Amino acid sequence: MRDGMKPGSADDYMAFLRRLLPAIVQTFGRNCEVVLHDFRKTDGSIVAIEGNVTERHIGGSVSQIGLSIMAEGDAAKDQYAYLTRAPNGRVMKSVTVPLRDHEGHVFGAFCINYDISDLRMVAGVLEDIIGSPTQPPQQTSFVDDVGKVISEVIQEEELELGRRIDSLNRRDRLELLLALDRRGVFSLQRAVPQVAEHLGVSRATLYSDLRTTRGDGDHHNGG
Repeated sequence: MRDGMKPGSADDYMAFLRRLLPAIVQTFGRNCEVVLHDFRKTDGSIVAIEGNVTERHIGGSVSQIGLSIMAEGDAAKDQYAYLTRAPNGRVMKSVTVPLRDHEGHVFGAFCINYDISDLRMVAGVLEDIIGSPTQPPQQTSFVDDVGKVISEVIQEEELELGRRIDSLNRRDRLELLLALDRRGVFSLQRAVPQVAEHLGVSRATLYSDLRTTRGDGDHHNGG
C-alpha cells in the first residue's frame, strides 16, 4: 500500500481494479473492452482502459450513462447487460458498476463493453427461424472529448422538445436546464459555457436560471 493511502479509500480501490483490466481482456479476447472511470476527474474521467472497442483513450470522457451515474450520486445502481453502439457502428453488450469508497460514496465506475455484432448477425438468422425479438441498442456517445458528450445530450433534449433551443422562451429554457441538470450535465466543468452558447444566452443568465431551477441559490462548480 502506498504512503498516505487509507485502507478502503477510493485510490486503494482504483489501484486494485487497474490490475483486473488486462486480466479480463486477456480472458475474453479482442472483442472485450474494460474501462475504469474516476469521477473526481470530471472532464477526463477515464483513468485506465484495456481493449479497443470504443476507440477511447486515457483522459477520455464519460458517456451519457456515466453522466447519469454522476447525477444519481450515491443512489446510483449497477447496470447489467444493456446494449450500446460504438462510434464505428459495432453493437456492444455493456455493464456499468458504480464504485464506492469505504463510506459508501460513489467516486467512479467500472465498465465492460463486449462487441456482440457478429453474434447479433447469427441471432438475426435465428430470429428469422424462431421469431424471437431483439433489444435495440441504447444511443450512447463513446468519445474522448467531453464536449461531444455534452452536445449529444443537448441534441437529444432538443429533439425531445421538437424545436431549436436557441429560440426558447424563459419558461421552456428553465425546463430544458432542469432536464440537463438531472442528467448530470452541469457536473462537467465545460458544460456552462457550452450550454450557454447553444441557448444563445450569457453565462451570467445561465447561472441565474440554474439557481432558479434548483431553488436553493447554489452556484454550479464549473465554468
